[in-house]
Amino acid sequence: MLTPSQLNAEAQVVLEENFGLIWLEGEVSNLARPGSGHWYFSLKDTRAQVRCAMFRNRNLRLKFQPENGLKILLRGRVSLYLGRGEFQVIVDHIEPAGEGALRLAFEQLRARLEAEGLFEADRKRPLPALPKHLAVITSATGAAIRDILTVLGRRWPAAQVTLLPSAVQGDAAPGELIAALERLARWRDLAPERAPELVIIGRGGGSLEDLWAFNDEGLARAIVACPIPVISAVGHEVDVTIADLVADLRAATPSAAAELAVPDRIDWLAGFAAFERRLQSSAHRRFDQVRERLRHLSRRLRHPGHLLRERSQRVDELDLRIRRQIEQGLERRRERLAGLRRRLLHASPRSRLMRGAERLQRLQRRLLQAQPTHHVLRERSRLVGLKRRLVNAETRLIDRKRSEQQRLAGALNAYNPLAVVERGYAILSRPDATRFGTVIRRPEEVSVGERLHARLAGGILEVSAGKAVSDPDA
Repeated sequence: MLTPSQLNAEAQVVLEENFGLIWLEGEVSNLARPGSGHWYFSLKDTRAQVRCAMFRNRNLRLKFQPENGLKILLRGRVSLYLGRGEFQVIVDHIEPAGEGALRLAFEQLRARLEAEGLFEADRKRPLPALPKHLAVITSATGAAIRDILTVLGRRWPAAQVTLLPSAVQGDAAPGELIAALERLARWRDLAPERAPELVIIGRGGGSLEDLWAFNDEGLARAIVACPIPVISAVGHEVDVTIADLVADLRAATPSAAAELAVPDRIDWLAGFAAFERRLQSSAHRRFDQVRERLRHLSRRLRHPGHLLRERSQRVDELDLRIRRQIEQGLERRRERLAGLRRRLLHASPRSRLMRGAERLQRLQRRLLQAQPTHHVLRERSRLVGLKRRLVNAETRLIDRKRSEQQRLAGALNAYNPLAVVERGYAILSRPDATRFGTVIRRPEEVSVGERLHARLAGGILEVSAGKAVSDPDA
């Protein structure tokens, strides 16, 4: 035997376990909103009705307020109110009945495109930092184009804007929106330098039916295939369409899309002003550095006459050092040549012949004393060999010494001042008792008309001095 409460509890379990979540469509009636915040109403059609309850934690999430007579689509669980044994539905979501089928189609398309990866962030392209040309696909008479142009004119008036008018509501809207995107693609292929760099597609807010053109699958795939980055700006901030999900960037409103598309000229002007200040500061610092450097160099700068006198003195010192080195080098080579001559005389073949002759005489004397015939023949043969070796050694030694003497003579001749004359130069001097006379080094040492001697390779040429001529290569 069961009590009423036990029966109601068993019936509640049976209902909740067998139905689960269900969707119901009908008309609201007997709506009650007590102070607890819960809603109680009946959902009826032409032949029946069912009691419904929507608790406060659920109805606070709704964006609209149901009223008696409103057709709605609700989602809930079948249950039983134990206290009165009344059959009821515990509601967790309500939406206007006209949008129920559209919402289901939206969720199904969204799931399919998301499975294909069309919503992935790594697929989406970055926007150009400073677009010069923008395209806007929207209604030519709607508030969206006015909002976009207002924001673009305020933020970046230099941007060129091309409007591709299209219907944004109704059955023809998806086809016109797709055609506008395809026109942009052809424009990019035919004239990429004049084609827009960025596209804004969208419209103002409205109901789900008003925005349904932007939930079209063909439009979503056209946005993905568009070669130009796309900003989607459909409805208000709370509205989300398939176009928003596949676009490279979603803007909450058309005005927000314009703000995202171009930089703010005020920020750029502030940046330019900062750059100008930094440039001026850097220029002033550089000018001060250069001026200080110039002041430092001017203190170090000396009169050219002082430098010329110092250089002239330095040249004289170098000339004296060169002369001393030449004389010392010639003296060393003379001493070396004298030593070589002494060594050559000491190693002369004639001396060796004389010593051989003396030895031969000694041997002859010993031979005369010993008189062995075979010993005489052996010594005579050995003497012939020694003479031949002596002659060969003398010839080689003479050739080597002659070659060395020629090399030393050539090296000695390289330090001869007259060797420079042999190469086409001349030594200009005043005639006096010395061999070369007084050598002229600078034009200012000679008076105009003065008679001079020019020593050339073939002799001495008497010349007359004219005026000094400037040398561009000096």
